[in-house]
Amino acid sequence: MSPSGDPDRQAEDGRLLLAFFTSEQSGPARRMESQLAHLARKERGRLRVTRIDVERHADVASRFEVEVVPTLVLVKDRRVAGRLEGRASAPKIQRLLEPHLASRPEPPAQVAPAPAPA
Repeated sequence: MSPSGDPDRQAEDGRLLLAFFTSEQSGPARRMESQLAHLARKERGRLRVTRIDVERHADVASRFEVEVVPTLVLVKDRRVAGRLEGRASAPKIQRLLEPHLASRPEPPAQVAPAPAPA
């Protein structure tokens, strides 16, 4: 999960973007961090998860109309494709992502080249 101040720049690589609007004072947001980090690793070829502190990046939070912390905003093709406000469970996040991830195939696994014979 990468910190960022601008979700628009993050979405340029073709992956879906899940913007995680958070605050250091938010207990529910802190409790969601580990599940979002796991999701970011699991779906790294199709999804980018970025953490946005609403106090440091109030302009971005305002642009995405974030009024509740935590808030997840799914960005697809530079448009908001979905959002969840408040603490969300892993199944709820998966339901938000599922229809959008289904349309994006997993990138092929990178295979390390075989070692040269000695």
